[in-house]
Amino acid sequence: MNVLREYSSKRVLLAAVIAAGLAIMLVAGCATAPKEFDPTIKGPQMIVEPDTVSTGVVSLLRTPLLFRGKGFDPGDSVFVTLVNVNKGGKTVHIPIADGEVDKNGHFTAKVGTLVKVAELLNAKLGSNKKLESIVIVSRPPIPPGTYTARAVSMESDKIAVCKVTFVPPGLLDRFKDWVGKKKGKIVFK
Repeated sequence: MNVLREYSSKRVLLAAVIAAGLAIMLVAGCATAPKEFDPTIKGPQMIVEPDTVSTGVVSLLRTPLLFRGKGFDPGDSVFVTLVNVNKGGKTVHIPIADGEVDKNGHFTAKVGTLVKVAELLNAKLGSNKKLESIVIVSRPPIPPGTYTARAVSMESDKIAVCKVTFVPPGLLDRFKDWVGKKKGKIVFK
């Protein structure tokens, strides 16, 4: 009888640990409130949502990376560039998004899938035997760190900057990538 009690108490303990782990993951994964512009700053400014991004393949591709700006001339175009990125042993500026300035001087620039794959993950897009899109990873992604994103106006000298941080994939990110590999959606070479 003691063996049965000990076995059932271990099962209850294991279930409690699993439930606690899932609860922590749910709370840690909750979204934050949208960022707002600083009302004390006059002139151009830019914010990025989210400001911290994992370089795990699945996480980066599923995370909408969005730059928003204000203080630009209506009808203008804005190009967003990551400044001073170490890529292939060279320091380069990587163009990652562009947007049109609306009548209120605001813009929104979303980083597209191709830029995420080619520039941030240093990977390629391909297709499998079912003609589904896959990501082919043969080189490491952008080095982890905090980078300056710069929005440059095309018709004026207005510039706005903000910081965006890329972090190495965590345990959950690596698990997602492993599942993607097992499903044939990600190929590591």
